[in-house]
Amino acid sequence: MLTVEPWVGFIMGCRFATDGEKEMSNGQNGAEQRLVTPGMAIGPSDGVRVGSGALAHNDTIIATRLGWVREINNTVSVDPINSAYMPRSGDLIVATVAEVRNNLWFMNINGPFQGLLPMSLAPWKVEFGAARQHMGIGDVVLARVQEVDECHNVVLTMKGVGLRRLNQGSVHSVPINHIDRLRGEGNAMLQRLRDASDCRIIIGENGKVWIDGDADGMAWARKAVALVQSSGHKSTFEAEFSALEKTTQKKGDA
Repeated sequence: MLTVEPWVGFIMGCRFATDGEKEMSNGQNGAEQRLVTPGMAIGPSDGVRVGSGALAHNDTIIATRLGWVREINNTVSVDPINSAYMPRSGDLIVATVAEVRNNLWFMNINGPFQGLLPMSLAPWKVEFGAARQHMGIGDVVLARVQEVDECHNVVLTMKGVGLRRLNQGSVHSVPINHIDRLRGEGNAMLQRLRDASDCRIIIGENGKVWIDGDADGMAWARKAVALVQSSGHKSTFEAEFSALEKTTQKKGDA
């Protein structure tokens, strides 16, 4: 059984980092990320590109929002602490049925707009008026965003490899800005989570994570996801995660 858990005007008053604060972090070398507030100086702008959430002023990169400093591929940006999911065509998401009509389902996609799943894009042959026979309110599915039009109508599809109703496991919510941290470079962190827990884990672009496995594996996976969320930006994270890995025993180890 599946369960579901629940800027301008800052430059003149910008604050520069004190001696005790971290230098600008580098997402490629594992340095601890620094939390900055709007108007705070992040570091020199010479030789780097300025990404979202920041601007260059008098040879200094200034934060324009509250968030974590990140430097990847010589681009410095500030990731917001909280951000909303904005669907894009092709996104793989975990969605929940919110309402059923004769010929379509309205889906909660964890965003500002509901998703629409017409019966023509369902994985079954659905007769008009028989949508409820296939899915009801509260059912959870793995789907893709088919298209997003200029009126913000989000059309979903369940026609595709692996797209299906999720009947077992549990669904957990994570902040959108933590998704990359959960996956890791080249999905390395996601694979470690799967290997250590012996669970099937799918991370939706909409901040919903589906976990399915035995009770012990799922409990460990929930702890690991929470650790990545709370400490993934810290320099001590690798040691903490390795210690957590040692608390589980994969099948076949004995």
